[in-house]
Amino acid sequence: MNIKTIIIVFLLVCGYGNMAWAQKADTEQEIIELSKKKWQWMADKEADKLADLFHKDAQFVHMGGSWGKDREVEIIRSGGIHYKKADVHRVSADIVGNTAIVLNEITLLAVVGGNEVTNPFIVTEVYVKSSGGWKLANLSFVKQLTAKREE
Repeated sequence: MNIKTIIIVFLLVCGYGNMAWAQKADTEQEIIELSKKKWQWMADKEADKLADLFHKDAQFVHMGGSWGKDREVEIIRSGGIHYKKADVHRVSADIVGNTAIVLNEITLLAVVGGNEVTNPFIVTEVYVKSSGGWKLANLSFVKQLTAKREE
């Protein structure tokens, strides 16, 4: 192999690596934007949009229990929990194959059982990619003991 061939192979490998990194970064940004829309749909009680976003086997974990898609959609539709405003302080997304994991550090203003409450949470969202696009498969809230934020 001559030096010219080695250089061409090196450039091709570097170019492919940069292209793959750029695609991953684009997908991470796409998922972060989808998560942002989800928070807004929850605040606006857009139950039909959320029902379309949620995977049929999705699981939701809250301070008061865990349940599946149908119950979560009905809770949002009925106002049993009204996610009034999620102030997102930090968000990150990681792509693992056809799975995206989003971590949010938020302060959530919600109405639960008629009472307005504010809580600091770390929220994990797991999305899976299917032929219909990205679907939310898991949404889990973990209450922080203290509201630690670096803004």
